[in-house]
Amino acid sequence: MCSLCSVLHMNTLSLDLRQRILDSYDAGEGTRQDIADRYRVSLGMVKKLLSQRKRTGDIAPRHGYSGRKPYFTQERRMKIKTLINWQPDITLEEIREQLALECSLPAIHYVLKEMGMSFKKNASRQRARTRRRQRGAG
Repeated sequence: MCSLCSVLHMNTLSLDLRQRILDSYDAGEGTRQDIADRYRVSLGMVKKLLSQRKRTGDIAPRHGYSGRKPYFTQERRMKIKTLINWQPDITLEEIREQLALECSLPAIHYVLKEMGMSFKKNASRQRARTRRRQRGAG
């Protein structure tokens, strides 16, 4: 494997290597940069390990905490459900306005679909569409 490939293909550091990095730092075996160079990791990785240990007391990889967090948390979903139960004919736009959501209308639609909630169309628009059809047919 070329050196560029190994740089681009980053693996999670083993728990053993993480512990050796921290042991070297605790023993005062150089600066953070010296330790990063010795173990062939970035300075940021050394800082991350020190910070994580201080914050959580754990040095294991935290994959479950990485990535984008869902916008529609359980709390937001419950608010949407309550709002719809309280006002069944509410529109997507009204949901967005009343809950001050910063998302698109399709996003609300998809979360409602995911929650298994059917969504009624605006009754006044349905009536208007029906009248237009009747006029055209006559």
